[in-house]
Amino acid sequence: MSTHTISPDMLDPVATRAAVDTVLFDFLENQRMSSGQRQLSQFVELLEEFMVGGKRIRPILTVLGWQAAGGENDLTTVVRVAASLEMFHAFTLIHDDIMDDSDTRRGRPTIHRTLAGERGDERTERFGIGGAVLLGDLAFAWSDDLLHTADLTPAQSAAVLPVVTEMRTEVMLGQYLDLRATGELTDDVDATLTVNRYKTAKYTVERPLHIGAALAGADAPTLAACTAFALPLGEAFQLRDDLLGVYGEARDTGKSRLDDLRAGKNTTLVALALRAGDSAQRARLRTLIGDTGLDETGAEEVRAIFAATGARDAVERLIDDRYRQALGVLDAAPFTADAVTALKHLAATATRRNS
Repeated sequence: MSTHTISPDMLDPVATRAAVDTVLFDFLENQRMSSGQRQLSQFVELLEEFMVGGKRIRPILTVLGWQAAGGENDLTTVVRVAASLEMFHAFTLIHDDIMDDSDTRRGRPTIHRTLAGERGDERTERFGIGGAVLLGDLAFAWSDDLLHTADLTPAQSAAVLPVVTEMRTEVMLGQYLDLRATGELTDDVDATLTVNRYKTAKYTVERPLHIGAALAGADAPTLAACTAFALPLGEAFQLRDDLLGVYGEARDTGKSRLDDLRAGKNTTLVALALRAGDSAQRARLRTLIGDTGLDETGAEEVRAIFAATGARDAVERLIDDRYRQALGVLDAAPFTADAVTALKHLAATATRRNS
């Protein structure tokens, strides 16, 4: 375990990412050195490569939650807990890519594609998927290892561990709801927002803030303010992600902008277009979205329908509304002044990003 001290005056996203990466890659190197098994070394190498380039938004929010609740002194424990969340996130992404049959992640082949190599016979594909499932499971186990070696006090353990359990349960539920909705397009906007809340808003923003705040001994009003800020911001974050999935450039997002359309993702963008479109537009959307052979020409037709129905503009308004709601919470939140400043900056970055 790393014993370096992280000073509170280093609490900015760049410093947090660097500190978390140090913990993560030191941990993985220790796994490689202590095992002596060539096969495990291959897993470690795959995981190291996979984790390079992540935004580390959950660790950043964990540290900000700690700061918001008045956390002081050494940040070593907080950063190790934050690193455990990033290791858990690696698990969710590896499994998510399998479920979505995605070819790329962060501009590189997904783990199941890497293990399978070039697409070949069914046995090769099954090996890639099976190996990726196991690597994801290992990342889950190692996230626990990081968490339980973070030198938590008894009070911190009692406050934090139930929140971690809730976070894990919620993201599994969100993923299930997302899977159930994929390929079954509806105009039920509320249902898509429910998926966003469980799969992203709670997992990406609320629970990391709660975990960091709990480490600092936050009281109930502070935790409630974390929720009031996090849920609208997390929904806005996912709505922006939905737009990037259709309009983003692969060089920025690291993923093809055809993936969500080919998979038949029933996003809020799609639901709004179905609700506002005429019968011909709805029929075309149902034909094109979910077509695994969809090409860029077909995708452009989908984008044209999104524009004509006003769905894209409507999503932008939803993002702006939720962004403003989150900022309004900060005006009265019982957070430290430095945390409020940092959270305002993060909110702007999360909702106006291009990747």
